Amino acid sequence: MGAMKILVSDSLSKQGLEILVKAGFTVDVKTQLPKEELLTLIPNYDALIVRSATKVTADVIAAADRLKVIGRAGSGLDNVDTPAATRRGIVVMNTPGGNTVTTAEHTMAMIFAMTRRIPQATASMKAGKWEKDRFMGVELYNKTLGVIGIGQIGGYLAKLSQGLSMSVIAYDPYLATERAREMGVEVVDLPELFRRADLISVHTPLTAETRSLINAAAIAQMKAGVMIVNCARGGIVHEADLYEALKSKRVAAAAFDVFEEEPIKPDHPLLTLENFISTPHIGASTGEAQENVAVGIAEQIVDYFTKGLARGAVNVPSVPAELLPRLQPYLNLAEKIGLLQAQLYEGGLERVTVEYSGEVATLAVAPLTIAVLKGLLTPILEDAVNFVNAPIVAKERGIEVKEVKGGDAGDFTSVIRVRIETGKQTHHVAGTLYSRKDPRIIEIDKFQVEVVPEGHMMLILNQDRPGVIGAVGQVLGDHQINIARMQCSREERGGHALLIIGLDAPLPEGVLSTIKRGKYILSVKLVDLSKGV
Repeated sequence: MGAMKILVSDSLSKQGLEILVKAGFTVDVKTQLPKEELLTLIPNYDALIVRSATKVTADVIAAADRLKVIGRAGSGLDNVDTPAATRRGIVVMNTPGGNTVTTAEHTMAMIFAMTRRIPQATASMKAGKWEKDRFMGVELYNKTLGVIGIGQIGGYLAKLSQGLSMSVIAYDPYLATERAREMGVEVVDLPELFRRADLISVHTPLTAETRSLINAAAIAQMKAGVMIVNCARGGIVHEADLYEALKSKRVAAAAFDVFEEEPIKPDHPLLTLENFISTPHIGASTGEAQENVAVGIAEQIVDYFTKGLARGAVNVPSVPAELLPRLQPYLNLAEKIGLLQAQLYEGGLERVTVEYSGEVATLAVAPLTIAVLKGLLTPILEDAVNFVNAPIVAKERGIEVKEVKGGDAGDFTSVIRVRIETGKQTHHVAGTLYSRKDPRIIEIDKFQVEVVPEGHMMLILNQDRPGVIGAVGQVLGDHQINIARMQCSREERGGHALLIIGLDAPLPEGVLSTIKRGKYILSVKLVDLSKGV
């Protein structure tokens, strides 16, 4: 075991390093490596441990001849090309949950600092002033906090806020009503949250649906004097729109730890406003959190090399190595089905039923069900969801999960059908493998389709009338947006139709709203299937 060599390319607490050394590994700590040097060194190592600074790109992975595992001390994996690692058979693991308390506490600290204007008062005093009448604050007692996304971080923030006698309302399309009741949180739709909240904090990932979720139109629905916090991901709040709202005092104050572009430029307009406070993406930066994630990733690496356990793996389930090649195509299909479901439907998710028909029903399907959950929960949670914690996250959120084997696979060798129940509605998506390796979506509710589940897609539900496809194509053409693939399915002539368009890139802002206003258009959904294994 002493032959195992581990490269630690970002700073890691000594407690984590000690665990690796004690296990008999050779550990080299080389931080702030230029990319060229990393490319030169990486072929010599069996494992790589990073935080957020090192960029583990496809070319780094291609050069890593011996690499078996990449460990991220933290939850975010934006800096790791996970699909490239998966193709090379390299396990990617992270430490979800290690930053939960710290990030929630930082959010609460930002709320206190914003409502009591502490940074501004400190700056005033350091300038030699005593402006006691200038810094009138806002009391949190009995105020309503609106939390967008109740994952681990949003949930812990809710608990902290309730301790201050605040009311907590939340928008979370996949939080079961019963679970919300247990948390003492009232689930509402987004317009109601905007209308009722005195303070709003966002805790979602950055996706096509959440980008610019808070913009000028959203702010117009909010209470005058609302306060906004973003310690999740830059880009969820439209910074230019927020600047105008802060300047006019429509939004009384805002506090950000994250930005659309980081590091933020010194001349950024938001930094000129007295009612805007900020920190440089330090939500997870406490000694305790850094020790938690360092110890966590070190123990996971040791377990992987000594026991074969891939704890915290985001791209490998816990199945025997000899079964993985046969399961891998189905794992990919199952996760894509869940990922698609998550972005199509809204409502408090109460039940997920996964039905396996045909050849797939003869396999060990438990990992496939976990892959469905991973896909289903990934787009809606700020916290990282992986093959290890997906069932736990579902249980915490009050989601009932059922597996069913059997049923008719029809003309296909195997079919995986995922049915979700969201209170008053039931939706299903089915998929299969072509040539036992290429995933296809073959049903979306009542529509028979044949969709390659990859990249960016737009799904348009419309009335079956002449001219709809042409009108949509015209809008896309006018904005120089190329259509990669397109198909249309309908219930019956003159009824409802589903138009599915594959895009080469995400839609620019404004194009979506233009399409939604089109004649005969009932709804438009943007889907990003580039995530996952």
